[in-house]
Order: sequence, then structure tokens, then C-alpha cells
Amino acid sequence: MALELRLHRGLGDIAPADWDRLGGDRDPFLSHAFLRALETTACLEPYGWHPHHLVVHGADDRPLAAMPLYLKTNSYGEFVFDWSWAGAYERQGIEYYPKLVSSIPYTPATGQRLLFVPDASERDALAGLLVQQAIDIAQRNALSGAHWLFTPPDQTELLHHQHGLMRRMGCQYHWHNHDYADFDAFLADFTAQKRKKLRRERRRAIEEGVTLHVLHGDEADAPTLDAFHRFYLDTFEKHMGIPTLSREFFHEVAAGLGRRFVLVMARHGGEWVAGAVNFRSDTTLYGRYWGCREAYHSLHFETCYYQGIDYCIAAGLQRFEPGAQGEHKISRGFLPTPTWSAHWIANEHMRPHLEIFCSREERMMQAQCAELRQHSPFRQALER
Repeated sequence: MALELRLHRGLGDIAPADWDRLGGDRDPFLSHAFLRALETTACLEPYGWHPHHLVVHGADDRPLAAMPLYLKTNSYGEFVFDWSWAGAYERQGIEYYPKLVSSIPYTPATGQRLLFVPDASERDALAGLLVQQAIDIAQRNALSGAHWLFTPPDQTELLHHQHGLMRRMGCQYHWHNHDYADFDAFLADFTAQKRKKLRRERRRAIEEGVTLHVLHGDEADAPTLDAFHRFYLDTFEKHMGIPTLSREFFHEVAAGLGRRFVLVMARHGGEWVAGAVNFRSDTTLYGRYWGCREAYHSLHFETCYYQGIDYCIAAGLQRFEPGAQGEHKISRGFLPTPTWSAHWIANEHMRPHLEIFCSREERMMQAQCAELRQHSPFRQALER
């Protein structure tokens, strides 16, 4: 089979249907609509993300395999934190930036980084071609390394064992659906004390006269999307962050993803006062951004977590990933779950030191996850 590997500085020259056959029809963050919206609405390059997607084209010029890839000039929006690595490089007088990153910008969600059409043969060979090309690009351009972030366990093991990349462990908090009939069935697995507390939190928003509304991308009108974007900006302003996603991005991705874009909006006094945006696949709901105009007791928990659990149960989704960090999620039914990344480091002096760092960090993360699970709200007999 005649194969050609190309580097694409954007997805504009790849047909959406051709790209989505690689996995975008299953994972909303890998979809052409999501990634292209980031590129066309000024969400990437001003903030250090420069698309360098690797695509293997077949004889008919259609993509057979690909790797979403970015040249990065900082570590912002990655959520696999390597600021300490950059600091170590600086102390040694070595440049850490730029680097290559295979990830979804601003999205700490596990997903495929080595993409294939469903009927692709010789996947290991195609994967090897993509990984080696990324490393070759890093070497030719004197980059500090190449990094694959939030890789699923099978791809993590492939990158670690077959390609010799360093493995790094993280931890998030995920909810799992055990065929619950409704929210009360989910709460039935809780201890009495935790169940009482959570029900009290759910009542708070109702008692303050707030109503919750779930809207998909094909149901959210422009004023509603604009209101959510204002909430999004407000959250970053409150926490001194950089709001990288533009108003135009939310409009484009809502239209492009339709039912896979899930917006939870809170109304009070006839006006929108808060909102949370989620994305969904056939199996998983992913919580991403939240914002509010003014404070309401427990509204964050209702909007970001409990409405999402309700949605998963009703839609038959198996998992809810509400985003990075947040030990407060444990008491609400989101248990510690390992996340993974893989790293190729160019500098031969720094590489063994970072390997030791990752090995020690993994042992600490395993111990931390085990300890955190002791704070699960579930009754011991039903511990998952």
C-alpha cells in the first residue's frame, strides 16, 4: 500500500468526514468540528498552540491514521504540569520551549492520540510511523521533547513499552454508572450521612428559586451562548486566568457538534445566572467550564455535577469526567481514577533525572489515590 505521511498546519485542508473516520465520530474533542473551531476562532496560536498534525494518507489520498499534534511555546492549557521540568532546564541553562505535544488544547480528558480508520490494518506499524515522525521532528528542530497527554491505558503501554517513552501518572475524579435507574438509586449506594448531605445540597438551588435547563448545541440560541461565554470569562477573571476560548468558538462548536454539546444553564428571575458546558460521546459525559453571575448556595455542585449525573443516567452514559483536580468531588460520588501521559526527552543528561522523577511520582500518586478512596461516600459493602 502506498502511504504518504504529511504534516498539516491545520485541519482546513482535510475533509471533515475523512478526519472524523479516525475517531472524531466517537470522541467530541477529536472531531473536526471541535479542533477546527479552535483553529478558526483565534483560540490557539495567540496562546502558544501551533497545529502540526501528522496524517498518514493512503493511495486514494484519504487519511488512514493521524496524530493531533501541536508545537508549544509554553505549558499553558495542558493539565499535565511540567513547570518544574521547565524550571530544572532553566537552572541548567537549557531551553525547554518549544516542545511538541499530542493533546487536545485546554482539555484534560483521556482520549486516543494515535488515530486510525476503523478498518486499518497494521496498526502497530502505522503507530510506529507516527511516533517516530514526531520524535524526528523534535530532533531536527532541536525541540526539548515530545509529549502525549491523557493517553488511554493501551496507548500508554504501547508508547512506554514499545517505544521506550517515559510514563507519567496523574489522578482525576470520575463517576461511573452502575445501571442506576435514577438519581435516588445512585444515592442508595451512599452512607446515610453522605446521602443526607447531598440531598440537602440539591434542595438549596430550588429553595432559592433557581431553575436548571439542559440545552444541546442544536437547542441553544445565540443569546444563551453569549450569556454562557460571559460566565466563562467571569470565572477566569475571578481566578486570574487567561480566557482562551472566544465567543465565536462556543457558537461554532455548538453548531458543529449539535447533540454532543450539552449546556446546563441556571435561571433566576427570568435571567440566566450561571451555566456549565459539557461534551458527550456515546459512553461518556465530559464536564469542562462553569461560570456564574452571582453566588447561590450549592449552585456550582448542582450545575456542574448533579445535573450531569442526572443526564448520564437518563442517556445511559457509563462515565462522567467532570474535569481536572478537585478532591471535593469524592464526597459527591466521583472516585480517584489514574490518568496517564508519555514523554520523549531529547536531552540525554536530563532524561534519566526525569525518569526517576516520574517513577517516584507514580509511587506517590498510587498511594495518594488509595488513601483518597478511603474517603469514598459509598457504603463499604458497595465500594467500587
